[in-house]
Amino acid sequence: MSDRSSPEALGVAVVLGGSHTGMLVAAALAGLAERVVVVERDELPVAPAPRKGLPQARHAHMLWSGGVHALEELLPGATGELRAAGARRAPVTTDMVVLSAHGWFRRWPESHHVILAGRDLLDATLRARVLADERVELLDGTEALGLAGTSEAVTGVRVRGRDGQERVLDAGLVVDASGRGSRAPRWLADLGLPAPEQREVDSGLAYASRLYLAPEQARDGFPVVNVQSDARAEGPGRAGFLLPIENGRWIVTLNGTRGGEPTSANASGDDFVRFAREELRHPLIGQLLARAEPLSDVAFTRTTVNRRYFYERMRAWPDNFTVLGDALAAYNPVYGHGLAVGAQSAVILRDVVRRYGWGAPGVSRRVQKAVARPVGAAWDLATGQDVFCPGATEDGPTGRDRLVAAYVDRLMYAATGNGRIARRVTDVTSLERRAEVLLAPSVLLGALVGPLKPTLTEPPLTAEELKVAGIQ
Repeated sequence: MSDRSSPEALGVAVVLGGSHTGMLVAAALAGLAERVVVVERDELPVAPAPRKGLPQARHAHMLWSGGVHALEELLPGATGELRAAGARRAPVTTDMVVLSAHGWFRRWPESHHVILAGRDLLDATLRARVLADERVELLDGTEALGLAGTSEAVTGVRVRGRDGQERVLDAGLVVDASGRGSRAPRWLADLGLPAPEQREVDSGLAYASRLYLAPEQARDGFPVVNVQSDARAEGPGRAGFLLPIENGRWIVTLNGTRGGEPTSANASGDDFVRFAREELRHPLIGQLLARAEPLSDVAFTRTTVNRRYFYERMRAWPDNFTVLGDALAAYNPVYGHGLAVGAQSAVILRDVVRRYGWGAPGVSRRVQKAVARPVGAAWDLATGQDVFCPGATEDGPTGRDRLVAAYVDRLMYAATGNGRIARRVTDVTSLERRAEVLLAPSVLLGALVGPLKPTLTEPPLTAEELKVAGIQ
């Protein structure tokens, strides 16, 4: 890279992190910066393959349609490329069999959708597309050590390369998309800035996941299956979901809060199936797994805490530095919103820089304030449930938390038998619309009236799907 004083550096963007959000940020900046350099600590594989710095890839992922729309803005045609590589497009709630706290949801006509794929396939497909742009350069096997500059403006980032040598990459913009392990708070402190406001909500959730080959008759078009916990019941919550992904496979994730944790990585696969059949509120997932072929060991994690840094509230913020993705806010993965928020944030970054101009004073602060909207929406969805888990926060749920949760619970009850209310709920959970739509008079009335059709007592499976489960 050039000397720190060189004007060439002003047109360079450095993105820290080469995962989902980092690559989409690189795509967002490729048309604005003269050059984009992606710094990634891992050595990234060319084809879909595991890597050390992304252990969560062994668990289930989904990209809600709010994120799909953002992805298409940044990389037109990317959804088609993912589907050509084997990713599934599942209509919501048409291809979803979901047991809520109030009973089974009906499979309403499509309102939104999700893209389902193994995380390795998702990342590799998007990475290949982004790196095909000659304006984007990848420095993998390179560790970011800290920021260069002052409390007023960041001028670059210190890195250590594969050769062990340290140097400074000069830049007109540095974006931290390094994930949950972000060291941005410490780096800002090193520049003389105060610690950001931070909040954590830890449900104590533990995850166990395993990959299966679906039965032959279920390898094309089988629905998502989700058995949710009932927060009103005593004791720990236990839940699970089965996602059909590429190559006729299912990825199954089981989870439980403190005292109800699922099988650990060292336990036998048989116990994984037992937990699904006996510990969840309905044995459907366990019945399906009994007829599927396991393809992997059980992966286990407790990295599920919701953590958010409120950088947008800081009194002082340096120019030319922005924090996005899980480095800004990480959510309990059970809600599946991290990928979508990362994509939406990359679009916002692009739009703000376009509007105010590359290198304009205060642009980075404007970005932090703007991305707080999708970040806050996903945060409210995740913590609105998790805050009620014992030990999740020091002070427990607030009065507002209880009021909102009671209303959402009533909405979910109505959604089991009211397709219009179900659509409004998925407007929000898909991250396509803001939560304010749930306060419209028609929605308030629908919540008051409740379901228009009786609650289903059995899973809404077709005759063919019942055969797969061995129920018919």
